[in-house]
Amino acid sequence: MRFDYFGEYGGRYVGETLRPALDRFAAEFVEAWADPEFHARLATIRKTWIGRPTPLFFAENATKALGGAKVYVKMEGLAHTGAHKINNAVGQVLLARRMGKTAVIAETGAGQHGLAVAAAAAKLGLRCRVYMGSVDAARQRPNVFAMEMMGAEVTPVESGARTLKDAINAALREWSATFPDTHYVIGSALGPSPFPEVARRFQAVVGEETIRQMAETGDAIDVMVACVGGGSNAIGFFSPRLDSDSPRLVGVEAGGRGMGPGENAVRMSGGASRVGIAHGYKSRFLMDGDGQVLGSHSISAGLDYPGIGPQLASLGESGRIEFESASDDEALEALTFFARHEGVMFALESAHAGAAAMRIARGMSPGRTVVVNMSGRGDKDLFITAKALGRERWIEYLKSEADNA
Repeated sequence: MRFDYFGEYGGRYVGETLRPALDRFAAEFVEAWADPEFHARLATIRKTWIGRPTPLFFAENATKALGGAKVYVKMEGLAHTGAHKINNAVGQVLLARRMGKTAVIAETGAGQHGLAVAAAAAKLGLRCRVYMGSVDAARQRPNVFAMEMMGAEVTPVESGARTLKDAINAALREWSATFPDTHYVIGSALGPSPFPEVARRFQAVVGEETIRQMAETGDAIDVMVACVGGGSNAIGFFSPRLDSDSPRLVGVEAGGRGMGPGENAVRMSGGASRVGIAHGYKSRFLMDGDGQVLGSHSISAGLDYPGIGPQLASLGESGRIEFESASDDEALEALTFFARHEGVMFALESAHAGAAAMRIARGMSPGRTVVVNMSGRGDKDLFITAKALGRERWIEYLKSEADNA
């Protein structure tokens, strides 16, 4: 298993105190992955609790509106807790139990990974603490409430920009002091090895289901599109076709509100990133000349991360995965488009993929096929989208609720 490097990216850049924990995690994962009983337990939870397989549907109205190229949507947002994050969370919490751990910690941006880990910990009987940047906690309050309902302790992070990268730093610091009885469930395909490969393995179920479901439709896949923050939904969605020449694979980054420093989270499709080391791994990051990680921005908290998973960085440089970006406004436009044409509300992260899928479909011949991963559903973004799309009515509503409190 590829636990070390993907080309020049990856590795394990951590202090000596964490190396025994990572060694044991890697060895435990190899053993579990070869154990039929582990896979049987995972399969049961996926089917009866997560709700797998998630549907894939033909977006007929969107197809017509976009000029005739067939658009399919993988409905990963219908998985339990509302996003693909549950796939990796359940797998790693199962591994934590197998290792005899009594607690798990996690970082979260949009809150979906934190919610997934909180749910998995409650289901499997482990204590849970979630680190979340205070900016993200404020704009994703519904997910904070849900995590707390499931028994997790949500710890706001006030350092740095108070977003995802700062939550990761805080979680790594705690893990360094608690790893004998605690496992850190990293939420994306990043971090020190073996985390990137572990996340890819658990998220590959999304791509594997998509390939089978598309085969049942009789349509070939010309393009697969997924949003990319750290990259777990994209690497899982693309996983079955990474070693093939087709279909075309397109990862979509957060174009934010502009192309200046701190205005976006574009690592691969622009020229602002540098090769560097952060959060225990080597990849491409938005960094200054001194190697300091810069601020980033996205309307979607889950894409507001200055780095990218090491395997995706390598595949981008090799050309196997193409990278594009979508702005905040384009994501909102795509969110509205799919809601009004298909009755489906994408998460803001997934709406970036939807925006790129719309562009791509408009440039394709009728009958060609694009499949987009709706990695999460948009109810979690109520406090963001309602303000962005109906500000006056939303403020009026909040004022009335405050007056009645």
